[in-house]
Amino acid sequence: MRPRKTILCVDDNEQILSVRKFLLETRGYRVVSSASAAEALEYLKDAPQGSVDLLLSDLLLPQMDGNELVQRAKQLHPALPTLLISGTVTAFERATAADAFLPKGASTPAELIDRIRILVARKRGPKKQPVSVQVHAAQFQSLAAAS
Repeated sequence: MRPRKTILCVDDNEQILSVRKFLLETRGYRVVSSASAAEALEYLKDAPQGSVDLLLSDLLLPQMDGNELVQRAKQLHPALPTLLISGTVTAFERATAADAFLPKGASTPAELIDRIRILVARKRGPKKQPVSVQVHAAQFQSLAAAS
């Protein structure tokens, strides 16, 4: 069995956070909930590199908006994929720091899950080449260097 992917989910609305956590956990994700950007950053400071597979946050948060949270999170974990969500349809223009944006209420739970799956897969990076291809490439490079 594969290890579950971890999503750090941030929203100041406790009800939305609870529903989102339930939705993601029923799809096999491990969810760490945070009610504020500051709380999420504290978690990320202590988290080992690569231990969080996605930051999913509301754009409009008190004290620190989702963009600032994404920028600070990427300073701590540069490879961390990020997804911002907002109920304000025009807010996507302000969601410039994230890797992706979804309008809250205008996108279905299936679209959210699909976008998360894509972002988490992108974090993994490209699939490794078969060993035979790597061996041939190394042999070719050594022959090229010798001539």
